[in-house]
Amino acid sequence: MAMQWYVLRVQSNREDSVKESLEKRVKMAALEARIAQIIVPSEQVTEIRGGKKRVVERKIYPGYIMVQMDLDDETWFLVRETAGIGDFVGAHLKPVPMKDREVEKMLGQLASHSEEPKLKIDFKVGDTVKIKEGPFENFDGVVEEVIPSKGLVRVVVTIFGRATRVELEYWKLEAV
Repeated sequence: MAMQWYVLRVQSNREDSVKESLEKRVKMAALEARIAQIIVPSEQVTEIRGGKKRVVERKIYPGYIMVQMDLDDETWFLVRETAGIGDFVGAHLKPVPMKDREVEKMLGQLASHSEEPKLKIDFKVGDTVKIKEGPFENFDGVVEEVIPSKGLVRVVVTIFGRATRVELEYWKLEAV
């Protein structure tokens, strides 16, 4: 039987430790040939907090890990009895493997995210925001455009009864 990818529900924020625990159990049971890969899909994201820029790792699918394995009773039991793993995703009592196109998409996402961290901007066009810093501090506005490549957000602010466009760094804004 060919190896297939399965999705496992795990305790949220413990994906990495559950992965390590499962890897140790696989090694102890000498099942490396039947459980090939265990992946926690994540990406590098640039955040700015307190005016400081830093790169953090963010889980693409929080609460889930992906496992490439040859499913039989022995491997199923080993995975299910690992601390922190809830269950396989799929039909009741029968794990459902991921479709080939889903696997290609997931592995493609991981490959594209490993190159360069992207900027995490939580605003979208039409959002109402409040300006936290600068000459327009405490003014409310509406997001007109988000420019992720530069980390800027174009906001329309009403000043003295007139709509004025202002370009601000995204960390100077907060959602209302």
